[in-house]
Amino acid sequence: MKAIRYYGPKDVRLDEIAVPEINKEELLIKVDACAVCGSDLKAFNVGNPRLHPPIVMGHEFTGIITEVGENTTGFELGDRIVMSTSISCGECLYCKKGWSNLCVNLAPMGFSFNGGMADYTVIPARALKNGHVVKVPASLKHDFAALAEPLSCAVNSLEQCDIQKGDTVLIMGAGPMAILNACVARQLGAGKIIMTELNQARIDQAKAFDIDMLVNTAKENIKEIVMTETDGCGADVVIVAAPAAAPQEEALSLVRKKGTVCLFASLPSGNSELTIDSRLIHYNEIKLTGSSDSTTEHVKKALEMLMDPEFPSDKIATHVLPFKDINNAFELMKSGEALRVVLKP
Repeated sequence: MKAIRYYGPKDVRLDEIAVPEINKEELLIKVDACAVCGSDLKAFNVGNPRLHPPIVMGHEFTGIITEVGENTTGFELGDRIVMSTSISCGECLYCKKGWSNLCVNLAPMGFSFNGGMADYTVIPARALKNGHVVKVPASLKHDFAALAEPLSCAVNSLEQCDIQKGDTVLIMGAGPMAILNACVARQLGAGKIIMTELNQARIDQAKAFDIDMLVNTAKENIKEIVMTETDGCGADVVIVAAPAAAPQEEALSLVRKKGTVCLFASLPSGNSELTIDSRLIHYNEIKLTGSSDSTTEHVKKALEMLMDPEFPSDKIATHVLPFKDINNAFELMKSGEALRVVLKP
């Protein structure tokens, strides 16, 4: 079979390898779509210590079950599945509390296990045991089913914010995950969505989505705009989806009293310290939280959103390419031309 395998920074290859065999507690999946995540691009550019080459990349995948281990129950040949792909241990404190995304022994597909950028992939026994596999309605197009995993991460972030119908939501950043956050915010009842971005090309791309205001912070004063739009109070929710310190620091001055700031994007290890005004948190009773990955329940909610004919899946999956064009996919992502590239065998 064909498989996209990571060997090191700037070294990702389309290999011919054997179709994997499964044991009694596993599933074999014929992959028909796998989206390319920003973490895949980052690994290609600078590497990732969690990747031990050669390993098949990809965790945003969907496919059809072609073989069921004899001790595996609940799934049948022909079922379409997706996953919450950071597989938990099921035994640590966080797993026992239902916070599988915060498991201390996470083993992600495409990192700890061979991923979905291949004709076939194995669903590990650990994923089945801990409930990480979700069936997909037959009516959902597989190009869009591959979006369930990234969309589930946005579902998680909005759930951290306890969004209420009619809320004003400010999203800082206009990249692919920022736009997914905007889509989820609208699904959950946001009354007004404001999005900020420095890159005009990103702003132009975001115009295709249901966003009320797009602000180029290189040219406009975001604080003045937010306060004008909220009668001087600030946004109910601020989601920082830009991986930079400045918007994370600024967010506290853009949210209302008792509002929520969610740090969705991470800063680089070793360069992640912030300077913030703690008095704003104290006197304004601001909730400051983070959001990392997603659980199976978030994936299920993402699938429900993708089933909505009004959900803009076709605008998110901007490019569909064959496996052999993986390097072209990376170039499209680096240029900002693509939101989500979906690869197909």
